[in-house]
Parts: sequence; C-alpha cells; structure tokens
Amino acid sequence: MNTIDPRYSIIQDRVKSIRRIIGFASSKGGVGKSVIAVMTSIILSSKGFSVGLFDTDFTNPSCHIILNVKDTKPVEDKGIVPPEIHGVKLMSITYYTGDKPLPLRGVDITNVVLELLAITRWGSLDFLVVDLPPGLSDEILDVIRFIREIGMVIVTTPSKLSLTSASKLIKLLKSIGRHIVGVIVNEVSPTTINLESVKSTINSMGVE
Repeated sequence: MNTIDPRYSIIQDRVKSIRRIIGFASSKGGVGKSVIAVMTSIILSSKGFSVGLFDTDFTNPSCHIILNVKDTKPVEDKGIVPPEIHGVKLMSITYYTGDKPLPLRGVDITNVVLELLAITRWGSLDFLVVDLPPGLSDEILDVIRFIREIGMVIVTTPSKLSLTSASKLIKLLKSIGRHIVGVIVNEVSPTTINLESVKSTINSMGVE
C-alpha cells in the first residue's frame, strides 16, 4: 500500500470514533456468513449499541437483500452518510451499481475499497460490522490492510471440507497479525454432529 495516498489518512480519521471493528469472513461461500453478519448487527443495535454494517463483497453483495433495502440512498454531506436500516447504518456498493456485478480485479478493487472507506462518514459507533467476501480475495486483504484495528470472526460449517479450509484461513490471518475474535460453526445439529469433535477441531486452530 502506498501510504502517500491521502485517502489512507482520511480512513484513519473516519474510523477513529468507532469503538470496535469486527470482520466476518469465511473460507468458502454458502456457510451463512452474510446472514450472521447482518443478524449480529441487528442484535447489537437492539441492545442499544450504535452499529454500522459495511458490505465489502462487490461481486455478489447480499446485505441489502437480507435487510430488504428498497429505494434507499446515502446522503452526501462532506462524504457519504449511510442510511439507517432497522437501526443499522448500512454501506453497500449496490447504492451505486444496483444489481449489476462489478468485474473488478487487482488495483481496481483496491481503489474501490479505498474510496468507499474514505468517503463513508460513520460518525461515532460502538460497532462496525464488516461483511467480507468468501475466500481470501483482494477485498479482504485490502480491508484488513487499511483497517488494522479489525478483529476477525470466521464462519464455517461442521463439514470436514469447510473446517479444513477455515483452518487454513485462520492460519493465514494470524500470520499477518490479525486477531481472531472467534469461530462460528453454522448449521450444527447436536443430533447429527459430534459437537466435541467440532470443538476439538476449532481448538486445534488455536481458537478457543
């Protein structure tokens, strides 16, 4: 990252009034990550916390669908002020692209991430929840590079394939100095899944 880019210092100013930033990531799609990120935001808001939700999946954003956002746009006032949906401030690329996918790669993705982070005025928040795209895409690497304070929650399912790939994601995130807040194992049924085996696998990742 070129720290000469003035947007980097603007981003630091934008997030300085946010108490906690939590990124929801997964090693593969279809594990329920976005639903969990949205529900976490709503639950935190219902408990009296001020919450923002940033959907950084530019190829297949879904937070606006889960929240049933219709005909809502941000307000432009020395930047972009995200609209409040169900008590949560939501920022999504879909305000500008609609349902059209963005075929971005490399430096183009970096510029979009930088621009959205720099222009979005979150104000004072207790929590900013960041819904990251599945896998280890450029969006994820850019977000965790530009927001060093972010803690990571990994969402997986109890299948061997999903747990194995989640373990690799955790190791990589740890190798670049990112804190793992926790692991959420979705779609667990105590009648069909050996919970102790799942717990043991998670503990082996170095996460309690």
